[in-house]
Amino acid sequence: MAAGAAEAAAAVVEVGSTRQFEELLRLTAKSLLVVHFWAPWAPQCAQMNDVMAELAKEHPQVSFVKLEAEAVPEVSEKYGISSVPTFLFFKNSQKIDRLDGAHAPELTKKVQRHASSGSFPPSGNEHPKEDLNLRLKKLTHAAPCMLFMKGTPQEPRCGFSKQMVEILHKHNIQFSSFDIFSDEEVRQGLKTYSNWPTYPQLYVSGELIGGLDIIKELEASDELDTICPKAPKLEERLKVLTNKASVMLFMKGNKQEAKCGFSKQILEILNSTGVEYETFDILEDEEVRQGLKTFSNWPTYPQLYVKGELVGGLDIVKDIANVHSARLHLSLTSRLVHILSTFTFSAW
Repeated sequence: MAAGAAEAAAAVVEVGSTRQFEELLRLTAKSLLVVHFWAPWAPQCAQMNDVMAELAKEHPQVSFVKLEAEAVPEVSEKYGISSVPTFLFFKNSQKIDRLDGAHAPELTKKVQRHASSGSFPPSGNEHPKEDLNLRLKKLTHAAPCMLFMKGTPQEPRCGFSKQMVEILHKHNIQFSSFDIFSDEEVRQGLKTYSNWPTYPQLYVSGELIGGLDIIKELEASDELDTICPKAPKLEERLKVLTNKASVMLFMKGNKQEAKCGFSKQILEILNSTGVEYETFDILEDEEVRQGLKTFSNWPTYPQLYVKGELVGGLDIVKDIANVHSARLHLSLTSRLVHILSTFTFSAW
């Protein structure tokens, strides 16, 4: 077993079963484990596997694993993997961080930060503290309204954070968030930086407003709405987005980098037509991702819109092409160019 752990630390290990993953998680409990959820059909995954191989050479104390997401669905579902590439970071058998997408510089930063966190005694000089303060300043200014919380708005991991998110949503306040569980340095450092010992913490324009009790007081006095920036109404935003271009594709990823097999297939079909279209990456905006399902009454992605009207998903686009093939005897490219340039619901 010890030899297996040493091998895991020295190179990228491929995991092919739930049992193998759980065993590796147990063996590497005292070190950092980085898991790449990948798919063989995605070229960006192959590129990130090369990045991981280089990082494994630079950080022999870190265990690097690649796991084919669709081949081990139990693990993928357990950790909410909905696209590839996705990276999860584990310490003490617990997930501590996550990275979605093929972002080599960010992956490198996260590996360096988590590999050094808790591994070395504090330095005697003041430079690390100065660097942390600069980082915290940037984080608190990352959005007009920033919430530092336990978990995410979609999955709060404490009752206070859950209540805070509910209040902000209730008042239609536009905010970004930071999961303090994902970075122990930020979690501890922000307490000193803000002189506020607990979480959640809400910042507006880089200034601390307070925790849950303060926000409740501001809500009761009707001051909250005057302090925090308002989000545009979701339905209005979705109307604007679906009409952003004559042909709009809402997908996982973008034109250059599809992050699921269905999105990849519909890109190939659209690219074969020569029709001009724009894309929106739903993985970058959870509000749009969830809201568009209700707006369109369509539960899955990708979704294709023409002149603001929903055409459908991959299967519908394929079906339309097949129907027109029987009627018009045109090539696939010509059929879809015709469909997408003249589509109206009344025609069906």
